[in-house]
Amino acid sequence: MSENTSPSDRTDPTARTEEDWRSILSPEEYHVLREAGTERPFTGEYWDTSTEGVYECRACGAELFRSEAKFDAHCGWPSFYAPLAEDRVKYIKDTALGMERVEVRCAACDSHMGHVFGGEGYPTPTDLRYCINSVSVRLVPAR
Repeated sequence: MSENTSPSDRTDPTARTEEDWRSILSPEEYHVLREAGTERPFTGEYWDTSTEGVYECRACGAELFRSEAKFDAHCGWPSFYAPLAEDRVKYIKDTALGMERVEVRCAACDSHMGHVFGGEGYPTPTDLRYCINSVSVRLVPAR
């Protein structure tokens, strides 16, 4: 998000046009959040952080993940085993790369977060890996 925009002066994210999003988000943020792009592995701001806090949607500020659910999957992106609550995200079947995956989007503004994978054998309570782009979220550290 541009430095001039804060959560308090955002309009209803569901009413925004693509032109609105382009004026609010940086080109990289727009590409990932609105065009379902992906940042390169091991390059994002949060792939290896262990700071306690809440990860919110970078586009609209909705709280999506907590640091307690973050784990090191050694994949190059922030990984979580569950969202903050199921109603915070929505799931979409994604066959864009010739395989079936499940895309994760922010339920509040429909921005692309990443994908969720299951059955990979990680020692987590859910056996799920929410593979999330750092550019899609913003960490609000615990106080």
